[in-house]
Amino acid sequence: MSTPVTDTAVEIRNAHKSFGAKKVLDGVDLTIPRGSVTAILGPSGSGKSTLLRAINHLEKLDEGYVRIDGELIGVRADRKRLHELPEKRILRQRQRIGFVFQNFNLFPHLTVTENVVEAPLAAKLTTKAQAQARASDLLARVGLSDKADAYPRQLSGGQQQRVAIARALALEPDIILFDEPTSALDPELVGEVLQTIRTLAGGGRTLIVVTHEIAFAREVADHVVFLSDGVVVEQGAPEEVLDAPQNQRTRDFLSRVL
Repeated sequence: MSTPVTDTAVEIRNAHKSFGAKKVLDGVDLTIPRGSVTAILGPSGSGKSTLLRAINHLEKLDEGYVRIDGELIGVRADRKRLHELPEKRILRQRQRIGFVFQNFNLFPHLTVTENVVEAPLAAKLTTKAQAQARASDLLARVGLSDKADAYPRQLSGGQQQRVAIARALALEPDIILFDEPTSALDPELVGEVLQTIRTLAGGGRTLIVVTHEIAFAREVADHVVFLSDGVVVEQGAPEEVLDAPQNQRTRDFLSRVL
């Protein structure tokens, strides 16, 4: 059921998800290579965010499964049937997967540093001093050392999203998921967040980015996936999918956004 662990970071097989009568994912199969950057594109309502949230089991699939490093996420197999894991086990699995949300999701009552150290301290993975030292390094990495004691309300949207990226890195995950990380930002702030993600690419982590930034996908992604109506319509290298798409739905979408 799985490809070699040495080659594959994320394996998604036969993923189905419906909300009421609306089918959002309709049999998605994807293999994400270790250390790669995958951009997921598609029109609004195509299932992109649902697919991303299924990877760390924030959304439970109706059918199908997700494996990370060969391990089932959120479920266990018993006689070819899948059963939900206890919440504590799922939370431990999520510690390996960073997630950067569209709307930052910072704790408003905590300072920037406190936001970054909260997860590793809650997981009891480190001492407070070690977590704070790590937070200081991460904030320097995203260019926000001078905002360590500020509160989210005192930051621009771009700065808040960079704090969110630092927070996602605090648990030292091998995989980071980005759910439209620039869509809530004013246009002039988009570049600083994309540049931060750019610096992570090629660093050995596996990045999966749901985005509408076509130029960013062309420049940074190793692999582009086009999703429409819950189905993977087309996938391949950026120059294949973005510059020479084979499917009419892909061509129509790109003609509207380029």
